[in-house]
Amino acid sequence: MSKLMITAAEVASIMDCSERHGYKLIQEMNGELKAKGFIIRAGRVPRKYFFERVGLEEQEVVI
Repeated sequence: MSKLMITAAEVASIMDCSERHGYKLIQEMNGELKAKGFIIRAGRVPRKYFFERVGLEEQEVVI
């Protein structure tokens, strides 16, 4: 089973950006989820939601 949540380090690797920018992306996505009434966890975002928002399939990503 794959991990359900994705971290800033993984986001940075996938998006080819700094870890700091990865945290900003996660913060933005968590804001969207919170506005929809979901419970969030700081510094992490659901893996499925991340890939949906960036328009990638998880199978496409090779780290």
